[in-house]
Amino acid sequence: MASTDMAAASSRPAANSNAIESGHPHSNFWTLTIGSIGVVYGDIGTSPLYALKESVTAATGAQGVTAAAVMGVVSLILWTLIIVVTMKYVVLLLRADNNGEGGTLTLMALAQNAVGKQTPLVVALGMIGAALFFGDAMLTPAISVLSAIEGLKLAAPATEPFVVPVTIVIILGLFAVQSRGTAKVGAYFGPAMLIWFSVLFILGLINIAKAPGILWAINPVYAASFLATNGMIGFTVLGAVFLAVTGAEALYADLGHFGRKPIQLAWVCLVFPALVVNYFGQGALLIDNPAAIENPFYLMAPTWALVPMIVLAGVATIIASQAVITGAYSLTRQAIQLGLLPRMAIRHTSEAQSGQIYMPRINMLILIGVLALVLIFRSSSGLASAYGIAVSGTMVVTAIMAFIVMRRLWNWSLLSASAVIAPLLTIDAIFLASNSMKIHDGGYIPIAIGFVIMVIMITWRRGSAVLFEKTRRAEVPLSTLIESLIRKDRPRVEGTAIFLTGDALYAPTALLHSLKHYKVLHQRNVILTVNSLDIPRVPPDQQVHIEELPGGFLRVRLDFGFYETPNVARVLATCRKLPWKFDIMSTSFFLSRRLLKIGQRTAMPRWQDRLYIFLSSTSARAVEFFHIPTDRSVELGTQVSI
Repeated sequence: MASTDMAAASSRPAANSNAIESGHPHSNFWTLTIGSIGVVYGDIGTSPLYALKESVTAATGAQGVTAAAVMGVVSLILWTLIIVVTMKYVVLLLRADNNGEGGTLTLMALAQNAVGKQTPLVVALGMIGAALFFGDAMLTPAISVLSAIEGLKLAAPATEPFVVPVTIVIILGLFAVQSRGTAKVGAYFGPAMLIWFSVLFILGLINIAKAPGILWAINPVYAASFLATNGMIGFTVLGAVFLAVTGAEALYADLGHFGRKPIQLAWVCLVFPALVVNYFGQGALLIDNPAAIENPFYLMAPTWALVPMIVLAGVATIIASQAVITGAYSLTRQAIQLGLLPRMAIRHTSEAQSGQIYMPRINMLILIGVLALVLIFRSSSGLASAYGIAVSGTMVVTAIMAFIVMRRLWNWSLLSASAVIAPLLTIDAIFLASNSMKIHDGGYIPIAIGFVIMVIMITWRRGSAVLFEKTRRAEVPLSTLIESLIRKDRPRVEGTAIFLTGDALYAPTALLHSLKHYKVLHQRNVILTVNSLDIPRVPPDQQVHIEELPGGFLRVRLDFGFYETPNVARVLATCRKLPWKFDIMSTSFFLSRRLLKIGQRTAMPRWQDRLYIFLSSTSARAVEFFHIPTDRSVELGTQVSI
């Protein structure tokens, strides 16, 4: 038996993310840096629109703004940015890459490789993090666009009734253009956000001059004193302070798009200084004029600059929303490849960038969620109560998985890993607990969204396992079938037949049905499996694995990473360089299509059976998902009880 089998990509050690940068010329490094300013920092960059206002309001309530409260809140925001964003994400987590890629599910895959693929804890953590992200994906466009458009009330109070309608129009337009792709628009993200952060910095400097004493808030004693003297109020304020770091997950999630060094440089040299100076400027304005708590961000600007600021803020919030929407597409594709969600239609919107994708179903679901949130809460202050719990929950999950990676993959000692993660996890847990205080005010929204996504993921994963076991009992070992076919010497027809299956050791259902109905074999018969690995991407020269079997059969396995969309036809074209001379015009694809029904005895509750059957019925057809030419494919149906 001859075989051509490249080394499995999963056996390669994870590449250092510095490799991302090393392949780019020096000039492109600056392009990546500017690009990261728009995509990576769009969400956290729009937090000044509402974070300090909500924090000071929560700290003072009906008592009115006080200098002590402002100093404490500004100090808390500063040190939260330093500890949570700079230390945890920029310094630590950007080093936890999986072949240069980052993100919650990437970290899950990394942890799985470290402790074993069947570890339920790691899978559960990954699902929780992914589920909470979808809640964040709905909240970010709603609160960002609303907070920007609310500036209209300052420029012209009579426009207040139009804030929600204008917000809805902008959101509808944003989601409507998703199908066109973000490549062209994305080229303007970086420069636009560069202007945004520059304006944040300048406005902050101008207002700091009004009350330079705000600079003493650099001292963490002010933050500690505020928490110590305000008891439960101080604890509650932490939930509002956390709004300043929402979007920090994007630093890690977009690692593969820009590389570690451009992201780090953009944060240290521009984003962090601009955010800090702006928050200090808002604090100085409130000390000088407590009445500015109505909207300290916009009131920092001169009267003549108010309308341009509203326009600029609108652009910035659209960019922030765009980043989280495309992030939801990428996360969904990863979840599908990792077997956590059913197949969905994926459209590529760029020939040059594989990451530029559009998912119609996800786009529609997020749009419905965003519009519902805007119509229910109708203000950024109302949404602020719902915002934060999803992100803080994701950060706790990320910290736990990072500890697993540090211990089992990086081989850190228990003492060293604990010394680094324990303080960060404690802070994340405190923020999560503080945000949990807002559950009854709207925090239940992201929890409910996350719960629904979790139920779907658990049902799909469990149902797929049950279906696999049930179909396995009725399947015939491939070797047994081939021996039988050789003995009977079936008639042969010209061409190649490819039978898609999930288990190459057993005869595909489509092959059995083909023999039953057509009673002939093709000259060459290929048993094809498409395998998703726990790595982001598989090099082209390691994607195809071919094994020759007796009787004119081939066993072929195609490996894809969870960041890739499996394009079977394109990859099979590379087989011309291997023993199998693939010719699409003489090839037919045979696929099984299962019709599921609930059996008398089931391994899952009835409601879960019904949900799995529904998810399966709405799943994208294998022909579409694997990019198999429809005019070269034949689908053979079968009925299976679960």
